[in-house]
Amino acid sequence: MVASPEVDHGTVLSSPAAAAGHLARICFKTGPPRWLGTELEWIVHDAVDPARPVGASRLRAALGPHSPRTLDITSPAQPLRYGSSVTVEPGGQVEVSTATHTSVAALVAATKAEIAQLTALLGRAGLVLGAGGIDAHRSPRPMFETPRYRAMRRVFDRRGPAGRRMMYSTAGLQICLDVGEADQLAERWATAHAIGPPLLAAFATAGRHAGRPTGWVSARMAAWLAIDPARTRAVWTPEQDDTDPIASWTEYVLAAPLLCLRGGGSDWTTPDGVTFADWLAGALPQPPTIDDLDYHVSTLFPPVRPRGYLELRYLDAQPGESWSVPVAVVAALLSEPAITRAARSLVGAQAQRWIAAARHGLRDDGLAVTAADLFDLALTVLPRLGLPPALYDDIDRGVRRRREAAGRRRR
Repeated sequence: MVASPEVDHGTVLSSPAAAAGHLARICFKTGPPRWLGTELEWIVHDAVDPARPVGASRLRAALGPHSPRTLDITSPAQPLRYGSSVTVEPGGQVEVSTATHTSVAALVAATKAEIAQLTALLGRAGLVLGAGGIDAHRSPRPMFETPRYRAMRRVFDRRGPAGRRMMYSTAGLQICLDVGEADQLAERWATAHAIGPPLLAAFATAGRHAGRPTGWVSARMAAWLAIDPARTRAVWTPEQDDTDPIASWTEYVLAAPLLCLRGGGSDWTTPDGVTFADWLAGALPQPPTIDDLDYHVSTLFPPVRPRGYLELRYLDAQPGESWSVPVAVVAALLSEPAITRAARSLVGAQAQRWIAAARHGLRDDGLAVTAADLFDLALTVLPRLGLPPALYDDIDRGVRRRREAAGRRRR
């Protein structure tokens, strides 16, 4: 993915136009779409009793030199064998952010090796990786706190318990792809959003939480959508189809309320309702800098977030090695301009049905039919992805199983 330009992050932002210019430079880096990456998150369980809490010291000892500094300030935070970084979320979820690769085959091979490495590290401590998008066994509880996470919890608590469920109990699968050339940006941006609800429905794994059914097939996405629409709703909608993606994202960023206000102490809680646009207008004693804007962007969690590349955030964590199936499906659907256009055209009215997808999944006829159509399209592209035979067979079988599950709704 394209490298960031040199920026003086201490530069004071004096106007919305200055903020918009910076967002355009850093969030949408155009160029040939070559790179692919993923971020995999897991709930971590005791191997014998999955309902038993896992303490920070136990997880820190298991990860050893790969522990992030939020968990161990003295850690060297070594990457895994192919360059992936390891982070730990506030509820103890372990996340692996892979290096980027130029093919699905290379990404899958490297990531499988690193997951095996991580599994072995945890296994020696009697720990295992979870299989779904929300903790099926335990109620939300923090493993550790930082000023950022403390401020987040306080802000989210104003709207109810969904924030704590998201912070302490959920695990997702993120897929990262290049923005593409300038003339491809609008189509790739729209398609990355539009395919979200049917794929969320098809790959939902978060129906049971804290020992009880939730009534949602993806209680993980339900939690995200309930936190604060100003920072978690989709940026693109079919009604905004003619709006420039950069303009849409800039409007979203400036209108979102601040989540954290960094300082020297431990309390980073923000004044209620102050947006970044308000900060630019003088709502706080000190004007914001470019670094403040970048940090604010890191506290926004829409289903598709532009970070120089497109970060697709809407899928639940998948069991075992099945994460490679949605990665391959997304890569296939955005592999060529004609395929990208075709994928978007298949979605139609399902493009913004996020809540229905999280609640009903493939029980919803419209989402099921659309998911089946997208899988059919992806299957036509898989032979062109250059997958080695064994991997091709695995992914082909995985896609066909999902397509069969979706196709049952046609009967």
